[in-house]
Amino acid sequence: MEQTIVFITLLLVLFLFAWGRIRHDFVAFIALFVLVIAGIITPGKAFIGFAHPAVITVAAVLIIGKALEYSGLIDLLGKWVMKLGKGLLLQIIVLSLMVAVASAFMNNVGALAIMMPIAIHLARKSGNPPSYILMPIAFASLLGGMTTLIGTPPNIIIATFRADETGEAFGMFAFSPVGVVLALAGIIFVSLLGWRLIPKRRSEKSEAELFDIDDYITELEVTKESKVKGKSIEELYKSTDADVQVLGIVRNNKRMHAPEPEEVLQHKDILILETEAAELKAFLEDTGLKLVGGKKFRKDAEGSRKIAITEAVVMSGSSLIGRSAADLRMRSRYGINLLAVARREQKIHRRLDHVIFRVGDVLLLQGREHMLNDTINAIGCLPLAQRGLRIGYKTRIPLALGIFVASVVLVVTGLLPVQVSFAMAAVALVLSGVLPVKDMYTSVDWPVIVLLGAMIPVGTALETTGGAAGIAGLILDVGSNIPPWAILTIILVVTMFLSDIINNAATVVLMAPIAISIAKTLGFSIDPFLMAVAIGGSCAFLTPIGHQSNTLVMAPGGYKFTDYWRMGLPLEVIIVLLGVPMIMLIWPL
Repeated sequence: MEQTIVFITLLLVLFLFAWGRIRHDFVAFIALFVLVIAGIITPGKAFIGFAHPAVITVAAVLIIGKALEYSGLIDLLGKWVMKLGKGLLLQIIVLSLMVAVASAFMNNVGALAIMMPIAIHLARKSGNPPSYILMPIAFASLLGGMTTLIGTPPNIIIATFRADETGEAFGMFAFSPVGVVLALAGIIFVSLLGWRLIPKRRSEKSEAELFDIDDYITELEVTKESKVKGKSIEELYKSTDADVQVLGIVRNNKRMHAPEPEEVLQHKDILILETEAAELKAFLEDTGLKLVGGKKFRKDAEGSRKIAITEAVVMSGSSLIGRSAADLRMRSRYGINLLAVARREQKIHRRLDHVIFRVGDVLLLQGREHMLNDTINAIGCLPLAQRGLRIGYKTRIPLALGIFVASVVLVVTGLLPVQVSFAMAAVALVLSGVLPVKDMYTSVDWPVIVLLGAMIPVGTALETTGGAAGIAGLILDVGSNIPPWAILTIILVVTMFLSDIINNAATVVLMAPIAISIAKTLGFSIDPFLMAVAIGGSCAFLTPIGHQSNTLVMAPGGYKFTDYWRMGLPLEVIIVLLGVPMIMLIWPL
């Protein structure tokens, strides 16, 4: 009976993960609560997953990665990359290698996020579509993550499963012999051939050209006869049914950016308005405002040069996700105007205040130049325009690297377990001033932490109820009389398939007990089977929903859902053909 409940719960989890309407961390909580209510997980052990070494290690790695970024190391590399020539092949190779190496030692999404603005800038500078570069470096971030223990959460989870079974976890570089070979093979493929399989999705355009923003911004003058003279902006909105947004006011040749709703309109004020032609006619009739001629007051007014327009992509964990600009009061709270939204090649210009933001949306934002990038980062977005690289951090590069290398040495020599060593390094990086205290907790991807903490007891329940052994027996029955390498291939391919539709950490939590049961049943070492699960968990190359890196590049690259398998499918075939022999060579059965 307990097995049946666990299986039904897991099927529900897989459906909800694939459906995508409920966040992964909440899906994990649903599964956990169902099993607690069913009595399969005791209330006292419901949240034991949050004390699991894998959860602590993942959080520490995220903090360390952000500290390395703040140290100035990434900016130093970024300045060097900016000097690359216009050769597309060279750009893809160098960016892919850099992202892969960075992903081996920090969160792969973070490594990709750091290099994305540089990649887009290089593409536009060279006249190449960003789609040719963004998917290769997104895939490179996944490939690089499989090379070390801390490169990706699946490896950390697999190491703890091994520790539970054998008393000894996989070491810091235990994944490297297989992972490095596969990563290099994957990068060679995406650099030389893979990018050629991707459709050309977007030509070089500036931010304004990309969204044709001048088609949506209008300037209107408040005359003596205007019905709204002396009324506030809030009253202006109430006086018309037309869909408009006031972005700013030019008064006495001085520009007011993102005015408050209480601001009263005066005679000769110039309203900078966002609207469509169809709405403009009704708005003019309702308010009595007058269209300004060809002169662009917003560009000539004092203070206009301080107003900037920047593209930004909504990151996983952003406070915008699931909410609209109206809910967030973006103008009054953050002092920024939302001008347009791009989603999977669709440009959304109207009813912007009511657009529910999703991961991967590209936003065109307007704000004060000196505050815009900080505001974008504060709301969990990634600026896509060329950013001014931070200065004044170079002296902290040796300190940050010293702390990080010391923590790695402690792990490699076996003096401290990884969760303790990296937690100490995270604290040391904050206390030494490399990472500001205020950014310590914001650098953690809390949905992933919650997902792991909730799913680990669920994975344990799958094992303790005999569910993992049951699935393992079914796989062995189906694959009876086939050689061990074929069983290993099945595990790798099934894990790959699941990672393409659900979170890779959840995939590994579910597949690891099954792989262990199969190995024990066959009388083989569990190591090659766990390695197959670890590699499969890092190979979400077929869909944009399988991994955050894929989602992150979707809108900036203008990709369609079906674009991913064009390059992802042959890449996964290469990994299977090369990965299984490498696993059996390095980790004998």
